[in-house]
Amino acid sequence: MDKNPNSEAIDEISESIPGTIDGISEPCFSFGVISDIQYADLEDGYNFLRTKMRYYRYSLRHLQGAIEEWNEESNHLFFVLQLGDIIDGFNAQYKASEESLKNVLKEFKKLRAPVHHTWGNHEFYNFSRHYLRNSKLNTKFLGDQIAHCPETIPSENYYAYHFVPFPKFRFILLDAYDLSVLGIDQSSPKYQDCMKMLKEKNPNKELNSPQGLSEPQFVQYNGGFSQDQLNWFNAVLTFSDTNQEKVMFLFTQTHLTVFALPGITEMLFQSFGLINVWCVFLLVTLMMVGTV
Repeated sequence: MDKNPNSEAIDEISESIPGTIDGISEPCFSFGVISDIQYADLEDGYNFLRTKMRYYRYSLRHLQGAIEEWNEESNHLFFVLQLGDIIDGFNAQYKASEESLKNVLKEFKKLRAPVHHTWGNHEFYNFSRHYLRNSKLNTKFLGDQIAHCPETIPSENYYAYHFVPFPKFRFILLDAYDLSVLGIDQSSPKYQDCMKMLKEKNPNKELNSPQGLSEPQFVQYNGGFSQDQLNWFNAVLTFSDTNQEKVMFLFTQTHLTVFALPGITEMLFQSFGLINVWCVFLLVTLMMVGTV
């Protein structure tokens, strides 16, 4: 995480929430958002593109400060969204992945509200999908079940779920690395299929490089959504549409875009008839307020 939060991104997302200008509506609930902690017990360094400094140890202070502020909030904080890249990929090189994750989760234990975790590319640099499914970064148990709608129950093949923190508000966590070459067994058919698609779209020797690509999202550190997950997502949105719920969906986004399949960008951002659908893939720390 960089030392200076992106205040412009905070303003942009705040302005995009209907009913929050000039006190038009009373707040219903509050929640926190944090992303890209990317902690490591390392000296400062640069990001992948060498365009920004990374303060690996200092990032833990950002988290501690956020948790202190959230715990002191006068309004009850319903939950916190942790949008991925909780530790940095460099941890794997130094065999410090588990220890670094333990240090970050130790700080989250001080939080008085539940935390919902999503997975980004740095999670998969450090851990396999199997490890993550059995770790404390798997918060599927916090998801809600919709009675008599089995199609809204997510498969175990991807990490996604939905929950309702307040009546008529539904949050959906998506698995943006459902289709990816990261975190899965290289001998598996899924890995082979994803690698084949990646190489067809990216002829570069360095598969993390978008140089010369007409579709720069086809890089190794990106991922995509399977049709199975999109069908489930559509079922949840359809239910929310029928019941006039406000929906916010969340996933980890890289510096480019996470969409690695043709047509998915269009499909994800269609409103499906919903008046209020918000998407969160922030790289900042903030508190958001849900309003009627």
